[in-house]
Amino acid sequence: MPRDSTETRARLLEESERLFAEQGVWQAGIGEIVAAAGQRNASALTYHFGSREGVLDRILAHHEGPVDAHRGELLAALGDDPDTHAVLDALVRPMVARLADERGRHYLLIVAQLAARFPTWRDARRDIDHGHLLQALDLLERRPADLPEPVRRERLVAMMQLMTASLAERARLLDSGGEVLLDDADYAANLTDMLAGVLGAPATLPA
Repeated sequence: MPRDSTETRARLLEESERLFAEQGVWQAGIGEIVAAAGQRNASALTYHFGSREGVLDRILAHHEGPVDAHRGELLAALGDDPDTHAVLDALVRPMVARLADERGRHYLLIVAQLAARFPTWRDARRDIDHGHLLQALDLLERRPADLPEPVRRERLVAMMQLMTASLAERARLLDSGGEVLLDDADYAANLTDMLAGVLGAPATLPA
């Protein structure tokens, strides 16, 4: 790909990421993205990425590779039968690490907007590198073993919603200069504890 085309794609990707985070994945205007990237051709984003969904996929792929590699390292250190809290820690810490830079925070703000996809996580795109995420979710969906499967599946989705919403709110606070009550390490530990509570809370469903 010619150098100028590569640079154009990179600028479109970065501006799409920023505006998706700030305005909303489905609310950000394609024309505004193109203009922010310094392009005069109104169809530049469509030419390079095919569609809004196409550039969204590239944003997710850009971030998910290193995030999932980090997950894999943490999961590999846990052995064959890790406890639930350790698996959750392996999910949380790589995401918390994305808070350290602006583009990582944009990613977290975008992921939280995709909650409608969470119930169908098993059908996630296979061309995005998130195999360790699927491995962790598969482990968590089986726990606690004494709960009915439908309850476990509901709780797993609720856990994903809580995790991503919390991370997005912390990203907003950091971007706006708002007060954060915990440092990153304590925040990650507390979030992991809360997620463990969602999955492991006693069930009061009628017999």
